[in-house]
Amino acid sequence: MYEEISSNKWKSMLMMFLFFVFVLGIGYIIGRAWRGSDGWYFGVIIAFVIALIMGLVSFYKSDSIALRISGAREVGEGEYPRYRHAVEGLAIAAGVPPPRIYVINSPAPNAFATGRNPEHSAIAVTTGLLDMLSDQELEGVIAHEMSHIKNYDILIMCLTVVLVGTVILISDIFLRTFWFGDSDDSGGGGAWIFMIIAIVLAILAPIIAQLVKLAIGRKREFLADANGALLTRYPPGLAVALEKLQSDPRQFKRANKATAHMFIVQPLKTSKGAKGGRFNRLFDTHPPIEERIRRLNQMSGGFVPTQLGETPTVE
Repeated sequence: MYEEISSNKWKSMLMMFLFFVFVLGIGYIIGRAWRGSDGWYFGVIIAFVIALIMGLVSFYKSDSIALRISGAREVGEGEYPRYRHAVEGLAIAAGVPPPRIYVINSPAPNAFATGRNPEHSAIAVTTGLLDMLSDQELEGVIAHEMSHIKNYDILIMCLTVVLVGTVILISDIFLRTFWFGDSDDSGGGGAWIFMIIAIVLAILAPIIAQLVKLAIGRKREFLADANGALLTRYPPGLAVALEKLQSDPRQFKRANKATAHMFIVQPLKTSKGAKGGRFNRLFDTHPPIEERIRRLNQMSGGFVPTQLGETPTVE
């Protein structure tokens, strides 16, 4: 288990590094297309400056932005004691400072963690989740989010979103200046080749960037499930919670494509069997819940409670 944690951390950091190189590469190609063979540095500098500014803003403000977008409010003293006790107890078990706790007034059950490190982190859950889950199931969800905090997933996912946004922004800037600008200044020689490459790359780069972001997020969800089960010592708690969250048809209305990857389950519900569902799975922010539940059941040795209050059965 701990070897898998270490391996996934290094793989994610490598992907982040390659992603940053990819951003600078886009800047290089666009610089050549704009200014010819002597202007490559122009595109690289623009890409670097945009990435740096967005990175700094996201590093220090990502948690407050995500909480505000989701409509979360901080839980006051005396409110939701079951929720507060679960967070404080699992923070001690994980060896991290207790994160700030927030609640979102929504009947759709869901939860997410945000922040830049364990010392500056927060967990938010919906009122629907608090109403739906038992104590053990709630602990399973909180342990999952606590694992994201302990493993610095919150920082990695935040930076990934920044890089994706940077790629989209740079691509959009180039396409706008290309269609509405004067392309005669791009230089002679083979500049037109770089112009064609830049156009193709500007169109495909956001798709590639999004797929990389989703690949990182999916790996992190499996790891957080496993770590959360270790924290609670009760994998069926999280497994049953995931099953309940999956079967609930209510959609979290304040979620959007920019924040969907943060939640424990996909907040943007889609009808089963919808046309193009297999293709859309490529752009899903979460791994299949059935696979997550199967792995948790394997960790529990096959003892899976089918419903709340029932005696666990062996599969």
